[in-house]
Amino acid sequence: MIDVPEKFARGTVQREGRPGAEWIAGLPATVGELLARWECAPDGEVMHGAVGIVVPVRRRAGGAAVLKVSFPHPGNAHEPDAFAAWGGRGAVLLHERADEHFAMLLERVGPSTLAEVEEGDEAVRTAGRISRRLAVPAPPGLPRLRDRAGAWEAELQQAAAELDHAMSRRAVEAAVATVRELGRDQPDTLVHGDLHARNILRADREPWLAVDPKGYAGDLAYDGGTLLTSRVPVLLGSGDLGKALNRTLCVFAEAAEIDPERARRWAQFHAVRAAFWERRHGSFETRGFVPLLDDLAELLV
Repeated sequence: MIDVPEKFARGTVQREGRPGAEWIAGLPATVGELLARWECAPDGEVMHGAVGIVVPVRRRAGGAAVLKVSFPHPGNAHEPDAFAAWGGRGAVLLHERADEHFAMLLERVGPSTLAEVEEGDEAVRTAGRISRRLAVPAPPGLPRLRDRAGAWEAELQQAAAELDHAMSRRAVEAAVATVRELGRDQPDTLVHGDLHARNILRADREPWLAVDPKGYAGDLAYDGGTLLTSRVPVLLGSGDLGKALNRTLCVFAEAAEIDPERARRWAQFHAVRAAFWERRHGSFETRGFVPLLDDLAELLV
């Protein structure tokens, strides 16, 4: 029987209410059932992210792995589909899956992430190369990002009308234009969907492997936008944020073999959308990030 980390349990209940409390109460039994099914034994301290736990295990057949169990949510449903499509190419291997429990048995990698690489260009270049390796034809059944374009446009326009914000009309209109011009015409390419440096971990089988994908079908440049917005706190130390943003865009685009202009437009969209989301839903701790998102939205227009 595992011990569910207290911080994770508390955060899940605060976010999900009664369903979260019920899920947490049953989580040790769920993990026990999966360990027995897949003939594994716990092999280290239970770790966690925002929506799931990761249990280091040893497989009876030999070798280290991790058991990941996530809170049941549509946003977590296609993670194993993405891993299955990649087959270990640029991402951790999927050994087993139990979709009824939102659970997977995955290849174990190290705790070190790409965010710890001090050389900025090398970190961005590595992320770009990973993104390119993950760009394979999307399997049927994955959510198509083009199908979200209408909702994105409505969301942006509603937030601009309802919320007090410091972004210019020009910045908001640029994000809406990206949705209209790029969002509705996207290829059926598998993209990670949440590609940032903390989701790329150092490994033995390959130098770096991706984890925690959303599993979307869409524009590869979408991931470039996600990565860029996540890099802004690091880029602030450059002394010239605009210049650092442009360099990051070019380095990522070259490594990922994408159009840097598309990556810039998606990044600007992500910045505007994130700024509105934080104003509406963000915690006290994360709302301090809003002025930086506003600046990013303006610089990328």
